[in-house]
Amino acid sequence: VQLVESGGGLVQPGGSLRLSCVASGFTFSNYAMSWYRQAPGKEREMVAAISSTGGVINYPDSVKGRFAISSDNAKNTVYLQMNSLKPEDMAVYYCCVRGSFGSAYVRDYWGQGTQVTVSS
Repeated sequence: VQLVESGGGLVQPGGSLRLSCVASGFTFSNYAMSWYRQAPGKEREMVAAISSTGGVINYPDSVKGRFAISSDNAKNTVYLQMNSLKPEDMAVYYCCVRGSFGSAYVRDYWGQGTQVTVSS
């Protein structure tokens, strides 16, 4: 299982970014995917999740209406469109998939993360 995020960077408050996460090593279309973020000194928190069919999507109130998750099974990629960014959105953003993938245990697999900096 490999997850590779990209698309982070520096953006001004009110700006937008689109993060991408390319997955490999498993059948992408069979698994729910999620995005998390972790700011310095804070716990990692989920910011968006999408079911394997794309029919169920969840956001916490902190990003609802500003962030949108989507996936492209043909490209094995999950996206996070972030609009109206705020300084409090600044964090390292991680892509995540949960599964056993042939092992005896279900666990979360993470990408390396991509830094999002919101500053004027």
